[in-house]
Amino acid sequence: MIPIDVASLASLALPIVAAAAAAGFLAGLFGVGGGAIFVPVLYQTFEGLGVSHAVSMHLAIGSSVAIIIPTSLRSLASHWKRDAVDWKLLKGWIVAIPLGAVAGAAVAASATSAELRAIFAALAFTLGLKLIFGRIGFSLGTDLPGLVGRSLAGFLIGLLSSLMGIGGGILNNTFMTLYGRPMIQAVATSAGVGVLISIPGVLAYIAGGWGNPLLPSFSLGFVSLAAVGLVAPASILAVPLGVALAHRLTRRQLELGFGGFLLIVAARFAYSLV
Repeated sequence: MIPIDVASLASLALPIVAAAAAAGFLAGLFGVGGGAIFVPVLYQTFEGLGVSHAVSMHLAIGSSVAIIIPTSLRSLASHWKRDAVDWKLLKGWIVAIPLGAVAGAAVAASATSAELRAIFAALAFTLGLKLIFGRIGFSLGTDLPGLVGRSLAGFLIGLLSSLMGIGGGILNNTFMTLYGRPMIQAVATSAGVGVLISIPGVLAYIAGGWGNPLLPSFSLGFVSLAAVGLVAPASILAVPLGVALAHRLTRRQLELGFGGFLLIVAARFAYSLV
């Protein structure tokens, strides 16, 4: 284990906590875990602290997946009270999504830092464009596909989300609305998707990085306990505050803002590959 510079960590505490608050806001609004914010912020934080370039991206993604657990649980509980969650779909995904999450973590553990940044940039760019251009003007059906189709979709949502370190909200929202489900139900169910992704995903990231000598102190595999301990409380507290603030803006305004953020993040990671 490589020791962390405590003074440097303290100087970066404010932007990390600010990112946690923003991610908590997104968790309540879109049913996402906030990983699209956590990953780039944590990556820059670990780079600034002198963490090896070979593991900084792995550590950012693994730590993001760990932080998503409490934010997704908090968001799921909130939507559950409003009886908006599709529990039948979640029960049908109880195997497919965790399998996809574990597969994504396994791919990430064997990938290089550059490969992970390229994957994150490509997916962030795609999701950013989707948000900016708004709702898709066509549907694939009037209801969700059968067991095989749902299972395949669940596996892919788990796989791609785990690779990015996100809770799968944007992917699941797209999937459900393409099959005629109302947005509010998709958002509520996405909080449960985040739980199904993050719990097995974080275990896989811990196992994938276990014993790596390049990791900094206070790391459990590819999960930074220091980052999780700093970010998770602020993120949890920000969930209800973000929901209240969201009612002052239109969903379209927020989609444009978040979509623009994803494009900037994609460009930043793409530039790091040059």
